[in-house]
Amino acid sequence: MNQIIFHIDVNSAYLSWSSLKLLSEGSATDLRTIPSIVGGDIERRHGVVLAKSIPAKSYGIVTGEPVVNAVKKCPGLTIVSPEHAFYEKKSAELMQFLNDICPDTEQASIDECYMDFTSVSHLYPSAKEAAVSIKDSIYRLFGFTVNIGISDRKVLAKMASDFKKPNLVHTLYSHEIREKLWPLPVSSLFMCGRSSVDTLHKLGILTIGELAKTDSSILVSHLKSHGMLLWNYANGIDDSKVMSQPAKRKGVGNSVTLSRDVTKREEAAHTLLKLAESVGSHLRASHEAAGLVCLEIKYSSFQSVSHQMTLEIPSASTKVIYQTALSLFDAVWNRNPIRLLGIRTSRLVPEGEPVQLSLFDGQNSLAENEKQKKLDAALDAIREKHGADAVFRGSLLPFREQ
Repeated sequence: MNQIIFHIDVNSAYLSWSSLKLLSEGSATDLRTIPSIVGGDIERRHGVVLAKSIPAKSYGIVTGEPVVNAVKKCPGLTIVSPEHAFYEKKSAELMQFLNDICPDTEQASIDECYMDFTSVSHLYPSAKEAAVSIKDSIYRLFGFTVNIGISDRKVLAKMASDFKKPNLVHTLYSHEIREKLWPLPVSSLFMCGRSSVDTLHKLGILTIGELAKTDSSILVSHLKSHGMLLWNYANGIDDSKVMSQPAKRKGVGNSVTLSRDVTKREEAAHTLLKLAESVGSHLRASHEAAGLVCLEIKYSSFQSVSHQMTLEIPSASTKVIYQTALSLFDAVWNRNPIRLLGIRTSRLVPEGEPVQLSLFDGQNSLAENEKQKKLDAALDAIREKHGADAVFRGSLLPFREQ
């Protein structure tokens, strides 16, 4: 029997979940029915759009654009701040429901998962009828909608779930790619970001079908190994399996109670860099990357605050963890003396897990990511061989304890 893979994706997850929370608190307005977004700072109109409603999309608002631009497009836009703790709760409820249906489930992010439906397919009249039943049950039980893509390949199931939305089921089996996939623009191909699209357009490649028929060596010469990946995906080539895993640790973190209260940003930044090195090295040692970074502060008054940020691309890079933590610190520090600082990471994924690039990721950022990985790996190797103090970053030198 050929494998049957579902890709289940919550429609505009953050927007849907925020709307449900507000409705449960007595709001008379469903955010999904009005021009609305999740993201940014409500008062200052800073930040980017994390999720949008269908009415907001009609104004040309897109995920990832600055909130200030979205407000210009739609002056009456409703903006709500993200509530990550609530999103985690809704995600956990959904994943538990899906695991009860089929244990061969792999969570890909907070709002999407793969399901190897093969082992339980005999319990249903057809895969599509089963998917429709799951989709409808999710809406009835939880109040939000999902799209489900069905295929015999993971990457094709992923792309099928991105077809027309919301609340729909689509198939994209290997034998359907010529009809359903190849006529689409290359921008619709999974992992084909803006930079890759620009390169392909310069080569005269506009559709996925044209990409699939292009000599792969030409793509490699212009896009390196990523070109080969895109060629494989365009041809429906993907041997990856759904990786259902037992319960594992939820995160990696470290904190330090300071020898004296810290009152200067430079001192706090120095401590955060050391913490980021510790957390990053532990992630790399376990061959994992984190999708979320959380900063913890305890003041001398023993009041505690925390703030977190989702990473566009899961990372184990010391630089990424440090810069994210410092950004969070700048956002929440009230200038009071600090007694403790901590960094926690969560949403762990296996190192090298394929991820979809954002609108703003190009070849330069990919090269920078690889450069940072090599630097971190070199430092880890030296410390493992010669000790933790054998090498340290120059930025730590002025504060190094005597």
